[in-house]
Amino acid sequence: MLDNSITLPVDVANNGTIVNQVITRHDPSANRTRYIFPTHSLVSRDVVDFYRTMPKRAGNFNGVAKSAIKVTTDVAVPGVDASTTLTAPLIGEVAFAIPVGALSASIVTLRQRLIAIIDHALTSQLTEKLEI
Repeated sequence: MLDNSITLPVDVANNGTIVNQVITRHDPSANRTRYIFPTHSLVSRDVVDFYRTMPKRAGNFNGVAKSAIKVTTDVAVPGVDASTTLTAPLIGEVAFAIPVGALSASIVTLRQRLIAIIDHALTSQLTEKLEI
């Protein structure tokens, strides 16, 4: 089981300055655990969900262990008419499907590649300008 609280070193402004953000376990259930950021409230979500799916053997294959992380933060956005402001979820997800028995080195390489892709300026082009 994951810790009751997790400290995340976050470079909020993407300028090399790290700010520790503590998330706390809020709502554990079978195969999912929700953590909340300090800014979470009943009317404005700021949560992290961790998911897992246990591997299922199929014939001679030991299966695939799956896990995912989803961050949801409610943000204010302008409506179509400029006089209104709406609340909408800002969502980021990362998912893994790891064959049982995969080498740790292969898993680390996959993780490090994902981190590099997310940190690279390419991600802002994909998400802000919808370029492919």
